[in-house]
Amino acid sequence: MVEFIDFGKKGYRETWDYQEHLLETLIYAKLQGQTVSGQLIFVEHSPVYTIGKSGNVANMLLNPVQLAERQIECIKVDRGGDITYHGPGQLVVYPIIDLDRLGIGVKEYVHRLEEVVIRTIDDYGITGERLEGATGVWLESNTLQARKICAIGVKCSRSITMHGLALNVNTDLAYFNSINPCGFVDKGVTSIEKEVGHPVDFEKVKIRMRCHFEKVMGIRVQ
Repeated sequence: MVEFIDFGKKGYRETWDYQEHLLETLIYAKLQGQTVSGQLIFVEHSPVYTIGKSGNVANMLLNPVQLAERQIECIKVDRGGDITYHGPGQLVVYPIIDLDRLGIGVKEYVHRLEEVVIRTIDDYGITGERLEGATGVWLESNTLQARKICAIGVKCSRSITMHGLALNVNTDLAYFNSINPCGFVDKGVTSIEKEVGHPVDFEKVKIRMRCHFEKVMGIRVQ
């Protein structure tokens, strides 16, 4: 079983600190031979740009002065992936779980995270796809209209995960104009709102996401 926590709206740094503390606690417990249950965290962040450990700072198109004027941080983090944006209207999901208990590796874990999102947006009549060589969930991935609806970036230590995914629900996509999202200069971004033509109930998206997470991962969330 995994404990479910909905932080509602919470700052990125504060949430990151929480994840790191939980990760260290679970690693210690695991090394002591104790059962590690983990947590599934849902959160909505204030506007922030984050760059993964392999990311290119050149994909941030604003200089420090412009960022300060807009009151937006740009933070270098320890997840995989390049640069992305987090902000209001975006559902960010951080599973802190032990992959050994699931009997899978990181590659399969990322594949399952993508599947969770694909099933979630399918509930809204949106067909999500994978793009060869790029994590996350895309629409019309092999066309000139390829656009990303969900970014994924994870960290794994002692087979315990942190960081996760960010699904654009009712996100203000204008914020992505200030970066090359995930390092791409020839592909766009989108949201559930943009695809269906109207804002959707954010709380209902959470319910669907949690349900699909349980089914795809094969673990109970409570």
